[in-house]
Amino acid sequence: QWIDSGNRTCPITKLPLSENPSLIPNHALRSLISNFAHVSPKESSRPRTQQEHSQSQSQALISTLVSRLSSNASKLESLSRLVRLTKRDSSIRRKVTESGVVRAALDCVDSCNQVLQEKSLSLLLNLSLEDDNKVGLVADGVIRRIVAVLRVGSPDCKAIAATLLTSLAVVEVNKATIGSYPDAISALVSLLRVGNDRERKESATALYALCSFPDN
Repeated sequence: QWIDSGNRTCPITKLPLSENPSLIPNHALRSLISNFAHVSPKESSRPRTQQEHSQSQSQALISTLVSRLSSNASKLESLSRLVRLTKRDSSIRRKVTESGVVRAALDCVDSCNQVLQEKSLSLLLNLSLEDDNKVGLVADGVIRRIVAVLRVGSPDCKAIAATLLTSLAVVEVNKATIGSYPDAISALVSLLRVGNDRERKESATALYALCSFPDN
């Protein structure tokens, strides 16, 4: 259209074009522009819609988990789905932590139901991936639960508990707190002596992280 209108300059640089310019249509760029121009608002906002759906879903799961009227079966289902949602999504982890779900998860760690205990530990482990959550989890009393699990939990629960200690020990102040907690280090050493391969690996990793703090 620019050429047909009698213009003999480049529309961008304003430099003169040759008398018979050799112009090559850029079909690839034209196709991209055409596709972009015809994207519907629904399509362009799809990632945001998916995120909003995940957040809405997590809110419903949180409500089930914190309710005193929920059965163990429904809590287990909520925990399992929250573990999947929080595994890779940082924004979901923050939202779940801010919702007050940590207290409910800690109550599940105290449960005699080993499957419920394992899922709640997995959720706490995911939440601990956020640096901002590490000190808060310790302040909420997670260390006491972890030490209890290291002593009497199932092999899988013991391994997750040791991994959770490693994650929390990334923060220097937590190394001191964990190390000064009665039986925390001795429970890891005991697991290192008598645990299965996974338990020994995770306990050794936790001890290595804790021992970078001189008092430990």
